[in-house]
Order: sequence, then C-alpha cells, then structure tokens
Amino acid sequence: MLRLTRAPNLALARLWADALGVEGIGASVQREFLAGVAGQLPPDQCLPEIWIDHPEQEARARQLLHDLQHVPQQRWRCACGEQVEGGFEQCWQCGCWMPQ
Repeated sequence: MLRLTRAPNLALARLWADALGVEGIGASVQREFLAGVAGQLPPDQCLPEIWIDHPEQEARARQLLHDLQHVPQQRWRCACGEQVEGGFEQCWQCGCWMPQ
C-alpha cells in the first residue's frame, strides 16, 4: 500500500477514494475516525488519508486526483434560459445537458 495524499475532510476523502475505485485503482481511506481527537493530537495528524493498494498505479492515481481537483469551471446558457455556472454539465432548472 502507498499513501497518495491527505484530504482536508472526510467527505472529500471518500469522494476521491470512490472515484479512484471507479477507475480501477484500489483505494481506501485511513484515519477517517481521528477527527474526534483533533486538539489532543496535532491537527495535521488527524486528517483522513487516501491510500492505494498497488504502488505501481501511483502515477495514474495522482493524475486522476489532479483532474478531480481541477475540474474546469464553465458558464453556459441553457435552452430554457437559465445561466449555469461552475462545473455543472446539466441544467438545474430543466435537466437538459450542456450543449457540446
């Protein structure tokens, strides 16, 4: 196993580990229950960590993690007239997909 990174919170740690798993990279979250002892231990030692099962997948895992952390932000106008901003590919007003 190899530690890939620390996450700022448990929600992101789970999201990143699940996304790596979808791409065929075995990943797990470690230290997920240490938030409760923050203050008794140094805070940086209580952050959840993402570990991958196979060190030979490190380069691919780091690239996927980078892509997850740097989603391009877009602004587009839906056919219904709604202005959609951020990383959304679907209109929250009518559900139509972003035009290509």
